Amino acid sequence: MNVEVLIGFVAATSVLAVSPGPDNIYVLMQSVTNGKKYGLATVAGLISGCLVHTTLLAFGISAIIKANDNLFFVIKLFGALYLLYLAYKVFVSDTKIGLSVHSVPKKTMGALFKQGFIMNVLNPKVTIFFLAFFPGFLFSSTWSTVVQFYVLGGVFMLVSGIIFSALAFLSGAVSEFVSKKKSTVVGLKWLQIIVFLAIAIYLLFSDK
Repeated sequence: MNVEVLIGFVAATSVLAVSPGPDNIYVLMQSVTNGKKYGLATVAGLISGCLVHTTLLAFGISAIIKANDNLFFVIKLFGALYLLYLAYKVFVSDTKIGLSVHSVPKKTMGALFKQGFIMNVLNPKVTIFFLAFFPGFLFSSTWSTVVQFYVLGGVFMLVSGIIFSALAFLSGAVSEFVSKKKSTVVGLKWLQIIVFLAIAIYLLFSDK
């Protein structure tokens, strides 16, 4: 088992979870508006949805990896190109973070969990991102690819869950800090771009 690959996966996941995106901003808005426990309910829903994408990836891609080296290279190439596209999208995006919490409707914790779950499961971009992100971080030549994808999915869910939950707990301080420190948002933007580019390059040169 290649522990260095797993450490790299944890590091990349951490940067992506911290970087401003629709999921963590939504958690932040719910937490600021309705309270920390409502933000945590949203986190639970979003993270639970990742299990569905992990399962689709594990049982869909594992067979391809076993059957055809050339096809697996095509998948890695697609993943690298998609990550380059994401880096470009971040580059051209606005550095402002909209935290207009006044328009956030009040919902029950159960409703927020359900909404977070559905938002994640029905978002095809998440499936595509998992397809682009995970194959390059297979870490063992002896473990089955199904098990490895579930381990990566579990790590992704754990790391993202911890960071999203921290955002919920520290929502007031985070939103105030972000509104005052515009340079932080710019820094996170460029850090996200660098991570996308680095993973794309890593995917292209990684072995099966």
